[in-house]
Amino acid sequence: MKNVRIIPAKPKENKKLKVAAYCRVSTSGSEQLRSLEIQISAYTKMIKSHPNWIFVGVYYDIESGLRRSGRKSLDKLLKKAAKGKIDYIITKSISRVSRDTLEILKITRFLRERGINMHFENEKLDSIEADKEFEITLRGMLAQDESRNISENIKWGIQRKFEKGEILTKYKNFMGYTCVDGEIVIVPEQAEVVRKIFDLYLQGLTLGQIKDYLEAQGIKTVTGKEIWDTKTIQRMLTNEKYKGDTMFQKTFTEDFMTGKKSKNIGQRNKYYVKDSHAAIVSAEIYDKVQEEMAKRARLVTSEDGTVEISGSKYNGKYFLGNLLVCGDCGASYRRRTERGKVVWRCATRIEKGKDACPHSPTMDEGWIQDVLAEAVCENGGYDEGIIRNKVARIQIYNLYTMISYKNGEQTKICF
Repeated sequence: MKNVRIIPAKPKENKKLKVAAYCRVSTSGSEQLRSLEIQISAYTKMIKSHPNWIFVGVYYDIESGLRRSGRKSLDKLLKKAAKGKIDYIITKSISRVSRDTLEILKITRFLRERGINMHFENEKLDSIEADKEFEITLRGMLAQDESRNISENIKWGIQRKFEKGEILTKYKNFMGYTCVDGEIVIVPEQAEVVRKIFDLYLQGLTLGQIKDYLEAQGIKTVTGKEIWDTKTIQRMLTNEKYKGDTMFQKTFTEDFMTGKKSKNIGQRNKYYVKDSHAAIVSAEIYDKVQEEMAKRARLVTSEDGTVEISGSKYNGKYFLGNLLVCGDCGASYRRRTERGKVVWRCATRIEKGKDACPHSPTMDEGWIQDVLAEAVCENGGYDEGIIRNKVARIQIYNLYTMISYKNGEQTKICF
């Protein structure tokens, strides 16, 4: 018979466990913050009072449970666990860790592979036990479905508010406005900045030039920054709220799980409410800015005859680009240098070819300036300031040019 010697298993060392707790609340509301404070205090006391536990800390986040992004404390907790600095984690429930079924499964498996247990108090479940994975997953699915129902209910409620024209008054970092007791009110100092931006644009300044002006004057953004972004200025100039109206549902959330927002270009209803709050600029000034933006856009005529915006945008440093329009196709004129000479040509003809706009003439810049000096500036020399104040548009036809003034009058100049 073979000689077999049994080597007894070594009993586990009765060493103390390094224990941490994890808490989460969805919002920074007073009630939720109070709940968070109570949880942190309770877990700290619980862990410190246990004779075989070493208190590592209480980690907490104030974020949605649907997404990991933004939950820095959870990430920090898991990284610490991966380095062997945590043996045991206590949390109130599965939904506190995550409301994403796949995410909770990843987290529990990540911990189990490293011999770390996460104890869910409400469910009385331990992630270290492999046979409990199905139950944890099932509970996670229920938490996810609960979030979906909550999201649908919130959407329904907001939709009803839109239909009734009720205004959402939780404005944050909105230049010119703030909320007081549920009402949208004007912030006078900021409102002056808004009016100045609209005024500068109508004076002919580009977005870049307005940015330079604001920074040179030491005017700060609504968040207190000294550097302005031209995209921010553009959004301000196109925001209907500044004329006292409100457009609802400009964007919508595609998926409650990812929280991804998309621009509403017809996928959902939109709701426009006039005179929803006090205006900072008049409707007339706001509409003039929109008209000016349309003029500055580079327009070309497509094959079916409709006018469309081309890929290249208007270069604001050329003043005449605001005024010159092809009388045949409606496209703007563009500045070019040909054989050392500065000329203006129809954008449709440049992009689509002569067949797309066969009758638009090429205009010499010097000739245009001489005509404007005589017709608009009354022989006082070419003055962009005078022309900007008087002229609304200059249409270029095959045999003549039509100058349209802001007062409604017109002057025909034959070639």
